[in-house]
Amino acid sequence: MAASEKCLVIGSNSFSGASFVDYLLQQGVQTIGTSRSVEAHRAFLPYRWSGKNAGFRFVQCDLNHDLDKLMALMQTEKPGYVVNFAAQSMVGESWKNPEHWFMTNVVSAVKLHDQLRQCDFLQKYVHVTTPEVYGSTDGWITEDTPFNPSTPYAVSRAAGDMSLRTYFDAYKFPVVFTRAANVYGPGQQLYRIIPRTILFIMLGRKLQLHGGGHSRRSFIHMQDVSDATWRIAKDAPAGETYHISTNEIVTIRELVERICMKLGVKFSDHVEVVGERMGKDAAYMLDSKKLREKLGWQDHVALDAGLDDCIAWAKKNFEELKQLPYDYIHKP
Repeated sequence: MAASEKCLVIGSNSFSGASFVDYLLQQGVQTIGTSRSVEAHRAFLPYRWSGKNAGFRFVQCDLNHDLDKLMALMQTEKPGYVVNFAAQSMVGESWKNPEHWFMTNVVSAVKLHDQLRQCDFLQKYVHVTTPEVYGSTDGWITEDTPFNPSTPYAVSRAAGDMSLRTYFDAYKFPVVFTRAANVYGPGQQLYRIIPRTILFIMLGRKLQLHGGGHSRRSFIHMQDVSDATWRIAKDAPAGETYHISTNEIVTIRELVERICMKLGVKFSDHVEVVGERMGKDAAYMLDSKKLREKLGWQDHVALDAGLDDCIAWAKKNFEELKQLPYDYIHKP
């Protein structure tokens, strides 16, 4: 099989990474996944449900400690594409141990990129980054919006992005950047707002809604994000950045209210309003016109249908999910 038909997914245990692995396998792409932990629980691995995972290879590999192992894998497999979802990514938690975020998202990332630029078989490196680098914004923003990060997490991601820009300018390193709106879908970690809301309602627990839920977001189904990511990997010119977003904006409160309605419960019975998180940005409204016009992408999964997907997943896996941790557990 040609290198161009092979993809290495770094961070394949993450929600986005695992969902993207499933998407690639559905397309018949030879796929290798790496992550710092052993493979996640089956309920969080879409590629384990689909029956299309024949030939998928998983290698446990920590970017902070196992770079030599990862590069040996690169030299053995020689994938044409590398898509990197790996990052310390919890925004609020980044205030507690900011050095962990900078180690993973900057120092280890730079070491990885310096090795990857020497792989002459690499056709495209997709750096999955975040709109958090822009800070809170007004109105719809395009990919050339200046960085204005407001948390240690966002600063670390901005630094990694800026370093990669220099690699493209100096070495013509074949990097492309993706920044997606709030991704969601079946298999998402339980500490994220959509699965957490669904599970807490099913358990009869109260959900804490930070700041009343007035932050405005676009929620985009991971199926649409995976489609966009693979289009960008294959067809986007090196050095370019693409926003992946729907055009529907909802507040977090409206989102939770919609889930409550779907589950037939009262918002007031299942939600309590608590204080806002430090440095939380009020809005992200990503203009995705570039991706739509240049690469022919469009989103297909409406929020209502996507929430139904998530509820069906939670109900199907409820007996297992209720035994698992609901809160974020930090790993340095």
